[in-house]
This record gives sequence, C-alpha cells and structure tokens, in this order.
Amino acid sequence: MKEQKWIHEGLITESLPNGMFWVRLDNEDLILGYVSGRIRRSSIRILPGDRVKIEVSRYDSTRGHVRGRVVSWASAGTCGFKGTKRGTPFAAQTAVGNAIRTVVEQGMQRAEVMIKGPGLGRDAALRAIRRSGILLSFVRDVTPMPHNGCRPPKKRRV
Repeated sequence: MKEQKWIHEGLITESLPNGMFWVRLDNEDLILGYVSGRIRRSSIRILPGDRVKIEVSRYDSTRGHVRGRVVSWASAGTCGFKGTKRGTPFAAQTAVGNAIRTVVEQGMQRAEVMIKGPGLGRDAALRAIRRSGILLSFVRDVTPMPHNGCRPPKKRRV
C-alpha cells in the first residue's frame, strides 16, 4: 500500500545547498523542503520568497518534497483558433494572455521565460508577457538547433 501524503502550501524562507529549502507553511510550521527528480534536473529555479506546494509524509512531518507541477498552460488551439489561424501572432498573444491570467490570480509575481521554436508568435507572446506586469528574471531562447542536421535527400535524376 502506498503511503499517504499531505499537500501544503508554503513560502520559501531560506535556500540551502543540494536543492533544499526552509519552507514556512501557512499554519506557521517551519519544515525542510527538497527537490529531486525531473524538477531538479530542469532549469527551474526556486528562490526565497516563492510560494510552493509541498508534499509531507504522515510519518515524518519535518521534511517535505517540493512538487514541481505545471502552474498554467494554454495554446492557440485551446483558445479557439483552428487551422492556419493558430500560427498567427494574435493567436500567440491570446494564448499567453490566458495562461498569465490564471497565474496572476494565484499570486505569481516573477517568472522565467523560455521561448522555443521559430515563428511570428514569439515576439507577440513576449510583448504580452511584458504587458501583464509580471517581472521577468530572464528570457532564454531554447530552440533546438541541429549540430549537423539530417542527411539530405538524394539528388533527383531526371
């Protein structure tokens, strides 16, 4: 039988080495939180002052695991755009607006933005994020670039 876990929200008060943090829960308890797995390998930074959700075991309530779930997401398709209209800058701007609206309601104030892929929507999406009032820690382009690329097709014989 899998052990039951309680999920609490808290505020990170101090950052420690090796992905560990002191977290003050909403009920004023101070526990040691840690990150592991995919969230630790990815480039998500957790800073003092951030609000996090933390999983606490029933058996050891002094330590907890910081959960790294997606806070909000949206796409042009979920915003109602179909076909070729999904690739327009306006569709990107609308999708970013929908995603930001939910995180602002949850109290997010800072964000790190990683933009992937070519297209016209990149600039429109970035402009929509800046207009929303969220402070950007950094903006990074994470478009995958081939080192040498795929093998080209054979020459056509006519």
